[in-house]
Amino acid sequence: MSTKIKTDIKPVHIIGAGMAGSEAAWQCVRMGVPVILHEMRPKRMTEAHQTDGFAELVCSNSFRSDDKTGNAVGVLHEEMRKADSLVMGMGDMTKLPAGGALAVDREQFSEAITTILQQHPLVTVEYSEVKGLPPKEWGNTIIATGPLTAPSLANAILKLTGEDSLAFFDAIAPIVYKDSIDFSKAWMQSRYDKKGPGGDGADYINCPLDADQYAEFIDALVTSEQTEFKDFEKDTPYFESCLPIEVMASRGAETLRWGPMKPVGLTNKHNPTVKAHAIIQLRQDNALGTLYNMVGFQTKMKYGSQAEIFKKVPGLENAVFARLGGIHRNTFINSPKLLNGQLQLKKRTDLRFAGQIMGVEGYVESAALGLITGRMAAAQALGHKAYIAPPLTTAMGSLVEHVTGGYMTGPKAKFQPMNVNFGLFPPIEGLVYDNGTGKRLRGKDKTRFRKSKFAERALKDIEGWVKA
Repeated sequence: MSTKIKTDIKPVHIIGAGMAGSEAAWQCVRMGVPVILHEMRPKRMTEAHQTDGFAELVCSNSFRSDDKTGNAVGVLHEEMRKADSLVMGMGDMTKLPAGGALAVDREQFSEAITTILQQHPLVTVEYSEVKGLPPKEWGNTIIATGPLTAPSLANAILKLTGEDSLAFFDAIAPIVYKDSIDFSKAWMQSRYDKKGPGGDGADYINCPLDADQYAEFIDALVTSEQTEFKDFEKDTPYFESCLPIEVMASRGAETLRWGPMKPVGLTNKHNPTVKAHAIIQLRQDNALGTLYNMVGFQTKMKYGSQAEIFKKVPGLENAVFARLGGIHRNTFINSPKLLNGQLQLKKRTDLRFAGQIMGVEGYVESAALGLITGRMAAAQALGHKAYIAPPLTTAMGSLVEHVTGGYMTGPKAKFQPMNVNFGLFPPIEGLVYDNGTGKRLRGKDKTRFRKSKFAERALKDIEGWVKA
């Protein structure tokens, strides 16, 4: 450990060294503000984490689309890059081929962030669980404990706020050794042959199913043995964007064919004249290219059922699993009621929140809120009255708005976690939908045009915020 720099600035305490906490710590130290980073792992592990590394990716290894011209999460990527994000910097450094997505080698990614923060002269790491609310004498504190917050802290927050905490289950997809996949049946191809960062248009492994195989597969999923929940967990709702595969299958036989198993944009090189009824895709999970995860196959099935059912998929008959799927409970606070515009707890303004515990979903969204909260806490430590959030027209600004009030109101309204999407952005007044020739755009062309304009406006407006 390097010698720490002595400074008269009071340190910011950050609880949790996940995506949000790590990013918040980086934003503080890059502004010259010391940090005390509290991490309970490895002394106390969670239901999902497997290492003691910072910013461990416990579900997928994908940061999703990297398209900054027409996809909201791609815009968020670019905004964070402009704001000197540690998460995006290390994500770019450890990226893997993944079509139009940004996927990373999860081990290299975590190791890079851990090393940078552990060796930074303004960072002190304390490996211990913070039981209950942080003491008031700490002052400027960020709670970034994520969706797997320890019960002692979660209960203390609940007791202080008097608000009901919301919770949902998040499921983990299985990971397969590439050399155990039968490539006489499977083939490499990205959807529509799309080339992404470091990719060649053949970044995914594809396993085809005909109509009979698909019907048998769906029936097996629906009737499979599944994890039984404890009594206090049984009424916990799932997050709609991360449903277990068997839950999707139970919603109708065609649900998966219009979701993670859709066969469009892919051609079986072994039998190009016959269109597959459904296709399972696997995405590279490590830099060596030895591990691939089953895309969209989060599951709560028991391990025995998983192995039996997935090995019936053409190409996976002899699959060896590096990790089978699992499930864990995620919790988040009712942020719009509990937090102010500086992301502070209204009942204790010495406490800020960051990341998924606030009610955002996704690795990048979590890190983005850590970036903003870290800057707000650093500004406070430096004596500034407030640090203005990014404009609502930006991806980061839209997320802040979501967790501080940008949700449906009314007696039946229920705050839910949200991925970044263009639906959170304010409309562009007076936008004319034409292609420059006076011909009005319609359908998909109109949608693409609108998204491109949202992206263009966001990246222009974030520039001013970053400079300020």
